[in-house]
Amino acid sequence: MATTIDSSNAVQATSKKHLGIPEAIFVEDVESFMKQPGNDTADAVLRKLDEQYQKYKYMELNLAQKKQRLKSQIPQIKQTLEILRHMQKKKETTDPMETHFLLADNVYCKASVPPTDKVCLWLGANVMLEYDIDEAQSLLEKNLATASRNLDSLEEDLDFLRDQFTTTEVNMARVYNFDVKKRSKDNLLKSVKMS
Repeated sequence: MATTIDSSNAVQATSKKHLGIPEAIFVEDVESFMKQPGNDTADAVLRKLDEQYQKYKYMELNLAQKKQRLKSQIPQIKQTLEILRHMQKKKETTDPMETHFLLADNVYCKASVPPTDKVCLWLGANVMLEYDIDEAQSLLEKNLATASRNLDSLEEDLDFLRDQFTTTEVNMARVYNFDVKKRSKDNLLKSVKMS
């Protein structure tokens, strides 16, 4: 792991990417790293590392929002699947199904639903389509599997991103400490020359 700073060291970074997240390369030898072209001063390097850190923070925010959307979407899909299974059982009878449906926020209405083999599903973007119950069930099962896979992938990407935070923070501390030692060494040499 190392920082992906515009230098020859960045080329040596592994090319593995998680959802397009660049891998932070760990800087083992700070002295040789600071001698590379483009790393003229510690302030410039720290600015690059901080910029990279801020990009990681932005990516984390976006991934966390996606994770929240998926976490709310999965229970809705499961609930809809459960309703479809119940409707599948009631399809064989002639008795209407008594239910309550959401009319508005916290407002429910009582309904009597006759046995049917068709359902309408909201697909998003104000689109609703009519499906056979079996088709709707297979579509929702596929959507549930996809959402679960995406959630697992997002978890892995967030874990990878946390590793990149840590690596970048350690690199920033190492560069800062190197600069502090270098300045104190330079000041000591100046004071020795003056005396």
